[in-house]
Amino acid sequence: QVRLVESGGGLVQAGDSLRLSCAASGRTSFSYIMAWFRQPPGKEREFVASIWSGGKSARYTDSVTGRFTISRDNAKNTVDLQMNSLKPEDTAVYYCTTGATYATTMATNYPYWGQGTQVTVSS
Repeated sequence: QVRLVESGGGLVQAGDSLRLSCAASGRTSFSYIMAWFRQPPGKEREFVASIWSGGKSARYTDSVTGRFTISRDNAKNTVDLQMNSLKPEDTAVYYCTTGATYATTMATNYPYWGQGTQVTVSS
């Protein structure tokens, strides 16, 4: 099993920045992709960003490209999400996930999830 704990959420204004962090413990693996998903109020969980084990290949959903940056530290088993120029539509519960060994944007392909952290962006 892999345990994931997110931190860094909060209430901010449009245009502000936030940095989310996720710490992994347990049966982590260098080969696992690490990713962030989010679930806006009343909507389904959606892919935000993912990063390969090497930490140099990342993928983003179109709506956050250029504003969000995902990074990972394999030595510390952490993955961060730097969110800049936040918009009200970024309001959601953000989840850290891992366990997939290939590039996928489908939540069902990730077996391990954190408890989520709330991000609220006011206009």
